[in-house]
Amino acid sequence: MSLTAVLRRIGRSDIMVRGFRSIFRDWYAEAVGNTFAREVFEHALAHSLPNKVEAAYRRGDLFDKRVPLMHAWADYCAAGDASAHMPDR
Repeated sequence: MSLTAVLRRIGRSDIMVRGFRSIFRDWYAEAVGNTFAREVFEHALAHSLPNKVEAAYRRGDLFDKRVPLMHAWADYCAAGDASAHMPDR
């Protein structure tokens, strides 16, 4: 809800938060998936583990590993030309 509130404050009711998540997922899969582990990416999306046993034993948040991922995402967002950071299709 935080991102939704920010979008409202800046008058961008035309943008949906789920669109950000979708773009983030595409960017990860197509541009940087070989650079950052999938588990780091899933933590960045705040997904819980479907396997309850694994979830019970994994207590870390991978924060230190998420920092470089989010810096790369910020660089991508700040670039303005999304196609410059996506591989050819």
